Formats: sequence, structure tokens, C-alpha cells
Amino acid sequence: MNDKSLIKVAVLDDYQNVALSMADWSPLTNRAEVTVFNDHVADIGNLIQRLQPFDVICAMRERTPLPREVIESLPNLKLIASTGAGNTSIDQDAAAERGIEIRHTGYSSTPTIEMTWALILAMARNIPLENQSVRQGGWQLSLGDELAGKTLGLLGLGRVGSAVGIIGRAFRMNVVAWSQNLTEERAAEKGVQRVSKDELFSTADFLSIHVRLGERTTGLVGAAEFAQMKPTSRLINTSRGPIVDSAALLTALTTGQITGAALDVYDVEPLDNPHPLRELPNVLATPHIGYVSKELYRTFYGDTVRNIVQWLDESGGSARG
Repeated sequence: MNDKSLIKVAVLDDYQNVALSMADWSPLTNRAEVTVFNDHVADIGNLIQRLQPFDVICAMRERTPLPREVIESLPNLKLIASTGAGNTSIDQDAAAERGIEIRHTGYSSTPTIEMTWALILAMARNIPLENQSVRQGGWQLSLGDELAGKTLGLLGLGRVGSAVGIIGRAFRMNVVAWSQNLTEERAAEKGVQRVSKDELFSTADFLSIHVRLGERTTGLVGAAEFAQMKPTSRLINTSRGPIVDSAALLTALTTGQITGAALDVYDVEPLDNPHPLRELPNVLATPHIGYVSKELYRTFYGDTVRNIVQWLDESGGSARG
């Protein structure tokens, strides 16, 4: 088989340069030419130029959106192998019109659940500040907050939110929840008290976001909600950036409406540099690593390889030409 008969596969946004070590790619030997990109290209023109030669694009979650403009400009594209159970940043209609298949991988919420608690605990005990003090030759600087007896407010009680709530109860916290579709029965089933939206924001010491991004949830946490929160409360967002009105968040953080925020997600990713969220002392910011674990990456890339192999087999062994 000559090189021209090999399908061209692009693996996007492999920030840690681990894609090839997280799975066995040998089933694609003599069938595909795999190119891994470790950097992120935000400019659409540059992205189109980069991806034009490729038959298959392996997308890591929503890191690189694939809107209609991009899909219609890629003449060789036949398969999008996306990680996760779904990817709202891919224009599915545009792909379908071109006959481009979209295949997905398995997923686990475990790393995001654990990351949420890492952020809560780090904020409660001021761990980043104290770690920096030790590294700079200093010692104790702050007083931490105990979680027992505090109120954990969950905006959303799905798979992630309900698991976060179970751990909150283990810390002897009062756990309350609200979402647009949450019922008393669902809350009781998960051992959580269902409250009104107003009560959620006015009583939570830690307000953790666990709803999906959509028309009804974009900007769901805005100026009115921050105005209801206690000045001692903290916000945690490991879901999606646009659920929170970014301007209202910055105002709340800079005026003392809330004590702080722990953020793993942003309106635009990677986060602009410079950006106020990178600099505010009451912000614990991480680079969307909630799902970034060895175990989940093995699922992502292992399933991606299997998806490509299966697609090739269904295509008769070669999808070129």
C-alpha cells in the first residue's frame, strides 16, 4: 500500500503530547498516516488551512469547534472522531449534508466529580495561597473554613451534581439543589433538599454548577443571582463557562459580592492572556482539566482508534479516493 492510499488522520489539541501513548494505534499501521497537533489554532482561516489534507479529524471534546464554515472548507473530510458522548461544537447538520460521519467514545464523570471537590477543598483551606507562601519562604497566612455545617448549593442534580452532593453529605454539609426541571422526588432520591432558585443562591456557602450548557442555561448565573449570594460565599464552575455571565462574575469578585470563585471552564478557551481571571487573588483558575485524567484519556483515545478502524472496515478497507 503506497502512501497515497493511506488515510490522513489529524489528532487535534493534544496539549500534553500524550495521545499516542494513551492507546494502541498499531491497528492503523499501513492504513493511516496519523498527525498529532499539540497546539491550539483559534483562527478559522488558519484552522481550515491546517486541516484541508485530512480525511479524519480526531477532536478532543470542544477544544476546537467545527462549525459549518470549517466543515464545508475541508474537501477530504469523511469522519469526525470526537471524544465524549456528544459534542455541541460540531455542526452536525453541516456534516450530514456532506456525508461526513461523526462517531463518539465512552465517557466517565468521575474525574469531573473529583475535580469539583479538589477545587472546593482548595478554596476552603486557601491551599494555593499557603503553598505559594511556603515556596517563597513564608509560613501561615490565612484561616481556613470547615465544611461541616456549611451549605453546599447544587445548580443541577444530574449525574455529576448528585455525586458531588453525596460527597458533600460525607463532609456533613447541608446539601440543597435547584434546576429548572428538578423535582421533589428526584431530590429526595439523591438525599438532597430541593429549594427555590432564590433560596439556592441566598443560602449556599459553596455554589457548584452542574447543568448542561444550552439556550435556557446560558447566562443563568448573572448579576441578579450574585446579588442574592452571601459575601462569604464561593462559586465553583466545572461545567461550562457561558452558564455564568462573565461580566457579572468579574463585578461580583472585584466588589466583594462573593468571597471567591474556582473556575475550570471559560467563555473562550484557552483563556485569553492577559485576562482578569488570571490575576484576581480571589480566583482559583485551572485550565479545563476536570475531565483530564489518565483513565479517561485511555478511554477517549482507545475508543477513537477503534472507531477509525471500524469505519475503515465498513468502508472496504480504505477511505481514500
